[in-house]
Order: sequence, then C-alpha cells, then structure tokens
Amino acid sequence: MKHVLSGLFFLTLIIGCQDSGHITFETLTLANTKCKECPEVFIEVPRALGNNKLAKSINRTLKEEVISKLTFDDKINAETIEEAIDSFTNGYFELKKIYPDETIGWKAKINGMVTYEDKEFLTIELKSYLFTGGAHGYGSTNFLNFSKKRGQEMDDWELFKDKEGFKQYAETQFRLQQDIPANTPINSTGFMFEKDSFYLPENIGFTEKGLKLLYNQYEVASYADGPIELTLPYKDIQKFLSGNVKT
Repeated sequence: MKHVLSGLFFLTLIIGCQDSGHITFETLTLANTKCKECPEVFIEVPRALGNNKLAKSINRTLKEEVISKLTFDDKINAETIEEAIDSFTNGYFELKKIYPDETIGWKAKINGMVTYEDKEFLTIELKSYLFTGGAHGYGSTNFLNFSKKRGQEMDDWELFKDKEGFKQYAETQFRLQQDIPANTPINSTGFMFEKDSFYLPENIGFTEKGLKLLYNQYEVASYADGPIELTLPYKDIQKFLSGNVKT
C-alpha cells in the first residue's frame, strides 16, 4: 500500500508541475572511469523529462554545449556526451605522446542548473572548468535561455524589445558598479573593451534576482580579474524586455 501511495504522490507531483507550466528535471551525471591514467571528467547537468518540443530542445542544447567543450580529437565525430568524453581522453593521450614527461593530467568539470523559470522563460546556467595543460585552467559560464511558448532556445537579441535602450542603461549601471566616470572612456580604469566602446556580454541570463550580464575571463578584463558580473533588477529593466518576468 505504501508503494502505491508513493507512486500516486509522484504522479500527482508530475501532473502538478505540468499544470503549472513548470518543467520537471532529473540529474544526468557522467564521469570518466575508463582508466586510472585517463583525464578526470565529471559532468552533472539537468535533463528535462517529457517528450514535448521544449524538453527536447533543452536536452539537445545541453548535449551540444557539453560536446563542444569536450571535443579535442578531430578523429572522433562526437554525437553523444560519452563520445565527447572519449574525444577529450584521446586528446590528452595524443599530447602525452608528444610530451611524455608531462605529469599533470587534464581535467574537465561541467555543472548545470536551472536559474529561472516562469510562464514564458526558462534559463539554465552552465558552468565549466577545463584544464588542458599550461599555467592554469579556464573556467567559463554560459546562460541558455529558452522560450516556453516557442519551445526552443533564444538568441540574446530575442530577450529584448529595445536592445539599444537596454545597452545604454546597462552601460550606465556598469559604470556605477565599476566606478568608471561617465565622461571618460569605458577602458579608462583598466578594462579591455574592444575599440574602447561598451558592449553587452556574450552571456546574459535570467535569475531570481534579476537579469545577469556576465563577462567571462579575458572577455573585457584580464584573467586575474576573473569574471565580471552585473545583475539588473527586473523592476528597472522590464520596459526593455520582450516578455513579462516575475518580480
């Protein structure tokens, strides 16, 4: 009887999530355990349940992102995450042949989590760290934004109905946060924007606190400065956005 009640509770939970428009996720966890000498690889990302267009788009996009980060061997045309792990492993051993005295192994860690969901939008934050030799590894964060109405990933420009107005507002807030005087060039305090002109980052994503603008390492500053973030509350930027977000 307890098993029946548990099953009914789980079914009710799923139906409740579907009725509220929320997507149900499970966690996909993968690791490289083929050999002791193999590179360390750990992947933990959400996987959308269901067979609808949005769930398929989320899972396909996440898979493609992970594959793109791990593909190092051109001989392997990776179509699955497991094949991408093999590509990463082969890339390491190919380098070992060239530099047999190299003692530090490669590492890859990729984590994903849902940072925002409402009736219109869903955002997944994908954090990755890769070490493939050299002085240090490289960490990066990517935001994947999805339109629930269209059931597909959104380009950044689709987040806005007034992108130029948003960019101007974002620059004002960026200058305030970074103590850059309004009447000076954007790089006057040490930033490295190309052509000394402010631009939006490659990664913009919805979070519970607001719309986050994230410049990864090297994008507008040195490696030592780390990622540069700016989070803008929805109440201040709703007029620029293409859809209504909860505040």
